Amino acid sequence: MSDDLLYEVRDGVAFLTINREARRNSISQEMILSFLDYLAGVDQDAEIQAVCLTGAGEKAFCSGADLGVGFVQEGEDRFSGPKNYARLLKEMAKFGKPLVARVNGPCLAGGIGLMLSCDIAIARNDTFFCTPEVNVGIFPMMVGTLLYRNVSRKKALDMVLTGRKVPASEAEAMGLITRAVEPGSLDSEIQNTLKLLTSKSPIGTRIGKEAFRVMSDMPFEAAVDYLCEALGKIVSTEDAVEGMRAFMEKRAPRFKGK
Repeated sequence: MSDDLLYEVRDGVAFLTINREARRNSISQEMILSFLDYLAGVDQDAEIQAVCLTGAGEKAFCSGADLGVGFVQEGEDRFSGPKNYARLLKEMAKFGKPLVARVNGPCLAGGIGLMLSCDIAIARNDTFFCTPEVNVGIFPMMVGTLLYRNVSRKKALDMVLTGRKVPASEAEAMGLITRAVEPGSLDSEIQNTLKLLTSKSPIGTRIGKEAFRVMSDMPFEAAVDYLCEALGKIVSTEDAVEGMRAFMEKRAPRFKGK
């Protein structure tokens, strides 16, 4: 695994830290490949119930692709970097466990794609978000897929056409992030969120996330029917039986992920 991405497991949570502080936690190909490997391992580890992604230090959460080290290269395989990044976004989209972004600093370009690929994004209220690709003559292509699914068309186009810095308060109002908090409260908010996530049924969360992903582009009636079938899968699990029994008995459920 690359040193560009740190990995640690604590209390049922896998913590992934982009470890390129000197380069504002920009994305390298090595980081992407490590990220993909870690996700595959976490997905198979029953002891891990959630993932938290952040950046080292406070200079940035992630500043996007590191254009200075050949993210787009010369030659036949010149787009291997963007293709690996696209693969990572797709893997994150279908990942079965909750993904939480701890946005500890500015989030730019490809970093916004990583942040939006998480289910929950909690940010410092003194930071900002930006898609500055237009300033160097390119466009946030893969990131645009996620922008259009999280904010309105007008808001997305405002960001990508102007390249302006969007403050955290505006990012929260437009639905770009889950919430913005005081810098001193960021870690406690993250901790509380992860504690809630790890207390839930792993199998119920996995079935639910997949069902919501699949139904998101369905027509209304088809989506309702599909989710009705998905509910049938969840209620037949041991965790659902335990959860409903615990509710009736006024106690905390003991989920086993079955």
